Amino acid sequence: MAAPSAATWRYRGDPEMGQPAAIVRFSNGRLREPGGMRFTAYRHRDTAHPRHRHRRILVSETERLSYVGNNFGSGVMKCNSLCRYFVGVLDKESGQMEVYNAEIFNMQPWLSDNSMPDDTTDYQKKSYREKVDLCIEAFGTSKQKRALSSRRMNAVGSDVLSTAVTKAAANVIDAKGVAALMQDVAQDDVQNVSVFLPPCNEDADEPENVYRFEDILSPAEYEALRVPAAVFVNITPEEITKKAEDKSHCSFVLEELKFLPADERSRDHKARCLWFLDTLIKFSCLKVIKKKHPMGPECPHIISRKLMKNFTSLTYNNGSVQNLVSSSMKAKIAAYVIALALHISNFQTDLTVLQNDLKLQESRMMDIARAMRLKIAKAKGLPELGNDSNHKLGTLSLPLPVPKPSGGRQKRKKMN
Repeated sequence: MAAPSAATWRYRGDPEMGQPAAIVRFSNGRLREPGGMRFTAYRHRDTAHPRHRHRRILVSETERLSYVGNNFGSGVMKCNSLCRYFVGVLDKESGQMEVYNAEIFNMQPWLSDNSMPDDTTDYQKKSYREKVDLCIEAFGTSKQKRALSSRRMNAVGSDVLSTAVTKAAANVIDAKGVAALMQDVAQDDVQNVSVFLPPCNEDADEPENVYRFEDILSPAEYEALRVPAAVFVNITPEEITKKAEDKSHCSFVLEELKFLPADERSRDHKARCLWFLDTLIKFSCLKVIKKKHPMGPECPHIISRKLMKNFTSLTYNNGSVQNLVSSSMKAKIAAYVIALALHISNFQTDLTVLQNDLKLQESRMMDIARAMRLKIAKAKGLPELGNDSNHKLGTLSLPLPVPKPSGGRQKRKKMN
């Protein structure tokens, strides 16, 4: 006979009905006076069902609590399925013992308030936030209740503000008209792009003075590029091929590395420009800057500081200030990449190659190029592009084209 553990009490079943005896254990402690306990057993009414006919519920009451246990459901004890239990009843006069099959029931306290469940239809319809608020109202601390009250007041204020803004917007639309508002939005788009462009000298007498090199790289930053750019100065065709296979650098840089000048000074200058352009493009692919040196230890400190200061925006998240490469900062990086590429390739560059390296949409890239006053044409017949005629070629030439205000979105065709 397997002996039950913890606090137990035995309840004899009805052998004539095929009901096994019950061995009970109380989950919250041991019985002090087990002799006074009375149990009531309930069985499933469907005795023909092979699974339901073995289901039992055992109920017991004391002066303080009621207890309920069962042999089915998620809370059933697994030991009943792992081994068999028996209860022996000894007749002291005859000295004989009768043995009965038994089951272990885990008796758990049952609160009388829960015996008659309330109607929970309205409660089930509430959202998770509303249920949490009800818990805070009933059991929350003073601080949690104040926060709840403050949040509800803010929600009311937000609704009032939203209604006021909607009404004000409707008044503006009625007064100014939809067409005028759309034109204002289009002009704002052009102005927003212009904010992130490199300084432009419209009175320049030569193309190299329109976007001055010193405005892209200061003399100190240019000098700091000498050490990391040395890998490009002495690069071999085999190394370029390997870098192309590894895709360790952008396509524009890999293509320009094939045409480094033989002159030592010009070669070093182009290598520095290509290294910085490649770093700018890699930096634009980041989102949230979490490392102190996001471009690695080989990047000079003055360059890392320039990237963090000029090409990221500060944002507040999870209680800390973070540097973020937002969409507007990515447009700014694209403008500086175009300006540097113009200096590298004699003020004519393939905008499609740069667009693919920067992972921008063509319309976005063309907007930036037009804002920089470039002349854009299809690149037909260029030997380095093969037969692909879908590339866009950007050229910086004097006099600069007159900036055309954006016409906004394309007009929709009128439906008759």
